[in-house]
This record gives sequence, C-alpha cells and structure tokens, in this order.
Amino acid sequence: MTRYAVISDVHANLHALNAVVRDIEGRGIEEIYFSGDIVGYGPKPNECIDIITRRCKILIAGNHDWAVVDYTDTEYFNEIAMLAIEWTREKLTDKHMDDIRAFKLFKSDPARDAMFVHATPKDPDNWDYIFSLTNAAANFQSFKQKFCFVGHSHTPVIIEHSGPGEMSTIWDKTEIRETSRYIVNVGSVGQPRDGDTRASYVLADDTNIEIIRVPYDIQKTQEEMAEAGLPARLIERLSFGH
Repeated sequence: MTRYAVISDVHANLHALNAVVRDIEGRGIEEIYFSGDIVGYGPKPNECIDIITRRCKILIAGNHDWAVVDYTDTEYFNEIAMLAIEWTREKLTDKHMDDIRAFKLFKSDPARDAMFVHATPKDPDNWDYIFSLTNAAANFQSFKQKFCFVGHSHTPVIIEHSGPGEMSTIWDKTEIRETSRYIVNVGSVGQPRDGDTRASYVLADDTNIEIIRVPYDIQKTQEEMAEAGLPARLIERLSFGH
C-alpha cells in the first residue's frame, strides 16, 4: 500500500512549504503531487519553484501561475493580488518563468485513478470554485476517475459521491469506499483561508484520505513579506487563516 501526498496553493511561502515537505518525508512518503498556484502573494517564488519542480510527480498550473506568465486574463484579479503578480514577475528568473510555462492545466495518473487540476475539472481554465454540493455535482460529471484533487479555494474538504444525488462533505478523514467517487480540495500550503493558520495538505493511500495540518513559522514569512514590500493585507491575513 503506497501512500502519496497532494499539495496546492503554496503561493511562494517557503517556510510553509518546507514544513509540509518535512512532514511528508517524515512519514516516509516519496510521491507528492502539486495542484497549482506555486506563486502569488508570498516572498520566495524562485525558491518554492525549485522545491516543487524537484519533488513533485505532477505539476499543475494555477491561476496565479498562469497570470505571471500571461497565459490567463487577469482583469478579475483584485488590486492586491495584481500587485503581488507584478512583484512576482519582477523577481522570477527566466528559468523559473519557463518552469511555470511547462506546468499542465490538468493531468491524470492512471496508477492513482486520479485527476489533478487547480480549480475545477469541468472548466479548468475558467478558474471557478467548488463551494457547494451543487457545484460538486456538475463537476463529478466532468471526470471519469475515482478521485479528482483540486485546490484554488484554500479550504480543505473531501466531497464523497456515493450514488445518484447522494453527496456528503468530510472535513478531516474518510475511509475510501469501493462504490464512491471523490473530489478532494487539499487546501493551501501557503495561505490557508478556513480559519486555521496551519499549512494544509492531503495524505492518501488505497484505503483512506486524510487532511493534514502542519504548523510553520508564520512570523518569519511575514517578516520576509514586509522586507519585500508586499501589501500589508497579505501579510496580516496569515495570522488569522483567512
């Protein structure tokens, strides 16, 4: 039984990423999958790209990643998010820009019977959210695999589809049922928004899916953001997890 980890929404938060990778490696897990948004908001984009490209089996692009390389329209980004995107563009090396351009919009792994995408399997480049069971119902029709791992909302949750019109939400851990299918939001490594300041990722194997929370040095990240001149709102929100 091989365990694997899925991470998302690092947002250039190096201290959070290092803490998560240490936790994963401490559990003896070798396979890590990445579901998008390696940059945006945080102060260490190049360093985070180095780790993700070295450690992850699948690399998915998020909306902030594509915004940095001008692959997606940024008119819907708020002012603070755009400031962070512009700052990131100035800081990224040519090599790291090329690394992001190589990320996939979505990808499947037959060995895991899983699809990986940042936002939704239904319209992956529209950057929509799955915030409700109604949203989930439409998306379950858009992939054939047993599992679909997403990020984007920064809120970890497991959605189980156990039959026609039968869906439930799980907030911590669940046993995998043979007849069910799952959409799993793995939460955010670098900018949690569910009221829990700890970094989030998902651990899975043949029998269980579990949301894992990992503490990290928030203050150090905030100090680096302040030194970089990033917006105060982005710095402050890390203290509250929203």
